[in-house]
Parts: sequence; structure tokens; C-alpha cells
Amino acid sequence: MSDISKELESAAFRRLLEHLAVRSDVQNISLMTHAGFCRNCLADWYREAAEARGLELDKEQARERIYGMPFADWKARFQREATAQEQAAFAEAQARQNR
Repeated sequence: MSDISKELESAAFRRLLEHLAVRSDVQNISLMTHAGFCRNCLADWYREAAEARGLELDKEQARERIYGMPFADWKARFQREATAQEQAAFAEAQARQNR
């Protein structure tokens, strides 16, 4: 992979994080239902990439990078209980994925 490709991918990733920060109204369950990943998935992938390069990064540090603040703070400010409809849609999406 060329250096310019890495720079472009890095820029796109930063833009995704900025977009998710602005769209704090979009709940993780909706992301999981419609896209198959959420902010927590991104944090896990980020942590796994660090570990693959021999860097120590714990779950909370990775989540803080993705959420732009400690996860507990983001959760208290923005996360709400999933509705019955959201839970049903998520269950259906999971069932489709596992078929």
C-alpha cells in the first residue's frame, strides 16, 4: 500500500469519527442494525490494530479515541434505552446475518 493510500484512508477514518461525533443522536443499535457495526466495533478494531503492531491499548482507551470522550461520559450524555422496535429490528438483522 502506498503512503498516499494510507494518508487517504487515515483522513477518511478521521472524517468518519468526526461525522459520528456530530451524529451522537444515532444510537449504536441503529448502526448495528443497518450497517452491521457500531462505535464499539470501531474501538475494538482500533485496539486490535494497535495490538497487532505491539502497542498496548485497553478497551477504554480505544473507546475514548472513537467516542471522543470517555465512554461512560458519552453513554451518560447520549445513549438512551433501545425501543422495542429497535430491539426487534436488531434481532431480525442478526437472524438474517446468521442464515
